[in-house]
Amino acid sequence: MFINKYSLLSQNLLGTLNDDEYYDIAIEVGNDPDIKTFRAHMVILSCRSPYLRRILLANKNQCTDDTVHIKLPNILPEIFQLILRYIYGGNLVLENLDISSVIKILVAVNMLGLQELVPVLQSFLISRNPTFLEQNFNLIFQTCFENDSFLDLQNFCVNLLSKNPVKVFNLLNLSSITEKSLISLIRHENLQISVVQVWNHVLKWGLSNNSEISSDLSNFSNDDFNALKDTLKSCIPFIKFFELSSKEFLNNVLPYRQVLPEDLYIDLLKLFLNCNYRPTESQIIKRFCLNNFESKIITIKHIELIMKWIDKLEIMDKLKTLYEFNLIFRGSRDGFTPEKFHEICDNKFPTITIIKVKDSNEILGGYNPIEWKTEFCFGHTKDSFIFSFMNKENIIDFILSRVQNEKQAINFYSRYGPSFGNGDLIIYGGSEHTFNNYANYCKKLSYEKQIRQSEKFSVEDYEIFQIKKFSFKNDTKNIIITDDTDILQSTFSEENSD
Repeated sequence: MFINKYSLLSQNLLGTLNDDEYYDIAIEVGNDPDIKTFRAHMVILSCRSPYLRRILLANKNQCTDDTVHIKLPNILPEIFQLILRYIYGGNLVLENLDISSVIKILVAVNMLGLQELVPVLQSFLISRNPTFLEQNFNLIFQTCFENDSFLDLQNFCVNLLSKNPVKVFNLLNLSSITEKSLISLIRHENLQISVVQVWNHVLKWGLSNNSEISSDLSNFSNDDFNALKDTLKSCIPFIKFFELSSKEFLNNVLPYRQVLPEDLYIDLLKLFLNCNYRPTESQIIKRFCLNNFESKIITIKHIELIMKWIDKLEIMDKLKTLYEFNLIFRGSRDGFTPEKFHEICDNKFPTITIIKVKDSNEILGGYNPIEWKTEFCFGHTKDSFIFSFMNKENIIDFILSRVQNEKQAINFYSRYGPSFGNGDLIIYGGSEHTFNNYANYCKKLSYEKQIRQSEKFSVEDYEIFQIKKFSFKNDTKNIIITDDTDILQSTFSEENSD
């Protein structure tokens, strides 16, 4: 016999939410002047929301009158009230809400870690009346491409764009979308429009963000070209200029040659003047994967070596795969506490961690192919590794240590930063609750080698990059870069074997 009393349980929990007794949390939601305080219960919120659990752990020692006070300024009170009732009662009625409110709920539940609602809300939005979606397309587009968790909505937008690109681009307010959204769109694998169309839309976006520039190219000054170049610098690496025809290059790109990086412009000239020309491997790596790479700790040479380690190659081997390194966390910018690390980096994968050791030229790091979590357990993987460089200027002087005990590859402890093994590379806040102390340490337990001689160290700064995989074919006619995130292994074509 199976007894189901969830409906009664839901009612009882909602009754508890409405009761002024026994609450131990006060949540201030919204921004002035639209602020509202909600009362709730730590045990329920901690069980239901990973994000709130982290916040509560960080604030429980700052309570007064046995009540923990936290703030959620990025959520509207009316949206949080709906979500709070879902947390307690398991019910969320969407039919009477407008699309704007549903999108705000989607963004909020994703932040709070209520991942079971993310696909449901995306499906609800996609199933709406097409005319209604078109009227709100700009809002939907901006929302989904600002967060990689909303892949269903991303695919919906790109599929709609592929079927009718002229109509959909007209629906977009290019001047209002962010650089990140634009890049996510133009690099999407399902975007079925020509390269020259992509270039023209990127130009239009760049000009819309520089209203002071004349719409007549003949009136452009050097300052105008420089301003447009600066605006488009992050988008240009994702445009497949090498797939243009000679006529398209001549008519659409050459007039804006001052906007292009000089090395790209020279390579394009060589290609269209010499059909047998092809850029070298290192040129491809720099252009397509490293133009947006930003680090205060390591250089492009380190990144090229780390790419080979990810693919389990020897140092003299040719690269088989390209990776984009997207900076998602920097200690000197985002903080040195475990709470900040988990708040920003949990559920992100795969990642590379880079650590600058204080009062030293030493660099430490590790590769985590699985997501980070806030749990008291280990992550299992056979592909992680940790490493050290004795001196930033000498990349050959390194120690690479691959995981041996796969069941203890990644350490998820909530009081740790990005940590590996059962002690092999541990970033620990210690009693001072910050990584800027000497509680961090390295041993040899779960990995092949010990990566530094002295166990204890302090962190001067650290960076975490989320990486994305690309495959590419470099033949005598063109270079094809494709988003290959879900492919476990990709290789060069035979034409590139020489």
